[in-house]
Amino acid sequence: MKIDSSIKGLGQRLGSSSPSRPADVASKVPDPVGLQVELSSAAKLQQSGASTAAGGAFDAKRVAEIRQAISEGRFQVNPERIADGLMDSVREMLAQRRSV
Repeated sequence: MKIDSSIKGLGQRLGSSSPSRPADVASKVPDPVGLQVELSSAAKLQQSGASTAAGGAFDAKRVAEIRQAISEGRFQVNPERIADGLMDSVREMLAQRRSV
């Protein structure tokens, strides 16, 4: 299988031999039409490190506990809790739409 190397020179055209991240490349590409991007409130929360589902900070300890329970076969899914959370999310989205 042959890999297409047609974009190999992209870094050189942007003034860098090997961009370290896609964001670095995007920041160097000129914006020909002057578009402006605005992040949603959920994206802003995620970017700041807050959890949108829990409404608070990311709990690495809780994630580790869940991961351990899954690996040991102790983790049990509660479909009623999941359904309630989905319904709450839908209600919140509908309320936001009405207020706009």
